[in-house]
Amino acid sequence: MLRRLTLRDFVIVTSLEVDLSGGFTALTGETGAGKSILIDALQLALGSRGDAGVVREGAARADITAEFEPSAQLTALLTPWLEEAGFDNLEPGAPLLLRRVVDAQGKSRAWINGSPATATQLRELGEYLVDIHGQHAWQSLTRADAVRALVDAQAGVDSEALQAAWVTRREAARRLDEARSQQADLERERERLQWQIGELDKLNPQADEWDTLNAEHSRLSHGQAILDAARLALEAVSEADESADSLTTRAIDALEDVASVEPHLGNALEVLREAQAQLQDAARSLNSALHHTELDPDRLAELDSRMSLWMSLARRYRRPAPELPELLQSWRDELAKLDAATDLDKLEREAQAAHQAWQKVAHTVSRQRSAAAPALSQAVTEAMQELGMKGGRFEVALSAQTEPQAYGLENIEFLVAGHAGSTPRPLGKVASGGELSRLALAIAVTTSQRSDERSQVGTLIFDEIDSGVGGAVADTVGRLMQRLGRDRQVLAVTHLAQVAACAHQHLVVAKAVHDGQTTSDIREVRDEVRTTEIARMLGGQITDTSRAHAQAMLATAHAQDTEAAEAAPATGKAPRKRKEAA
Repeated sequence: MLRRLTLRDFVIVTSLEVDLSGGFTALTGETGAGKSILIDALQLALGSRGDAGVVREGAARADITAEFEPSAQLTALLTPWLEEAGFDNLEPGAPLLLRRVVDAQGKSRAWINGSPATATQLRELGEYLVDIHGQHAWQSLTRADAVRALVDAQAGVDSEALQAAWVTRREAARRLDEARSQQADLERERERLQWQIGELDKLNPQADEWDTLNAEHSRLSHGQAILDAARLALEAVSEADESADSLTTRAIDALEDVASVEPHLGNALEVLREAQAQLQDAARSLNSALHHTELDPDRLAELDSRMSLWMSLARRYRRPAPELPELLQSWRDELAKLDAATDLDKLEREAQAAHQAWQKVAHTVSRQRSAAAPALSQAVTEAMQELGMKGGRFEVALSAQTEPQAYGLENIEFLVAGHAGSTPRPLGKVASGGELSRLALAIAVTTSQRSDERSQVGTLIFDEIDSGVGGAVADTVGRLMQRLGRDRQVLAVTHLAQVAACAHQHLVVAKAVHDGQTTSDIREVRDEVRTTEIARMLGGQITDTSRAHAQAMLATAHAQDTEAAEAAPATGKAPRKRKEAA
């Protein structure tokens, strides 16, 4: 439930903190006093669009904070959402704080329990917390999407599963349609790829083969030069009469006789011996090269032919030769995709399977809607009798669709017969504005009374939804609001004394002028002050008669509530805890 709402520099409110109780709270005040300011501020805290116009004139920013007291059941429901959105989980009994700040330039910031959030996240969270019915609520009931959403909520329809199945079906159908329409183009492309792959398959290029071919070709093409150079080097090193090895031997022999006499020559002798050892190593390497280097004209010709084919294909497809293996693989992958795209039988099977899967979900949804429609029709019809539409009838009409749609197999429409004997017609064609308001109220009250485990929203707000009604119907509206308040927190902006008298908490909005600026204030009224406010709402001057009437209304409403609260245990349903108001 909404426990506290704090406003700073919002529209014409300088500073305001409103504590709200459970049960039914009425918000009243003179026309133009700004009764809807509280609702507007709450909607801003719940992520509605905000602009610079919400900032009080002369102020830097508007600051709204809404404090909720979630039940244990709602806390459990919110935990997965908070975790997925990256917010800390709620501790048992801890409040949930939503804050929104809009500056004078229209820039907005938001927080959830002190952590930065987006307006979208506030809206998503708000759907778990508050359900708002405005004075023009009947207008949304003429829109097919709103009607469908309302019925689906009553029926417990898994809209996400239906939408997911529809998307899968649509994508499978799209792939099949594209394949059919592009069959000729795809076949030409497939033939082109097959031909190109066939050309490269003749070469069958392997990864890193080009580098290996280049190295071997270079070695074979320079074979004679390698042999000539090795022979010449070997002769110079060891085989000629005056070879480096023989000359080094002569030098070593000359020094060995005198090295013992002149120590300095010992170093030179050692260097010469090392040089001779290296010359002998070089001679062995040269001999090995001469024995292992062969001239192979046939292999060289074979390499020339293969490398020529590599270069020819590389030029044809405008790719560097080393990239041919990668190019061949990419064509094979592309051909595999085309083969899949041109496999109409497979695509048809996939489209049929997706359609059947969607139909299965859609038929389940249809059964849920068909089961919920009569119950909703009956409940709203009963509420209409209480709201001055005796003999009226409400119907949730389901009609089969000629073509599958994302929302299922049927259209849903609300039909209304305003009085006994008349034929139900689409709600949008009902002429009377008062009837429209009462119908919207009947539907809102009926759907809000749904108390199964799917219905977790703890705060219901009615913003002048009782507009256009009066008399005995107004008494009924008050009793309905009071009845709702036994199970949930209900906040109603109203101009009807009969409705306000049934409230468990009564807030009054007053407008005043201070230092040339108009401000709005909200305060809770009790006892005599409340009696005076009810008397004012009855119209005319406040007299002893109007006060007596107001006192009688309050006493009757209190007696009704007490009687219902005492009877609640007998029905197995405990009354909702709330702060008692006089």
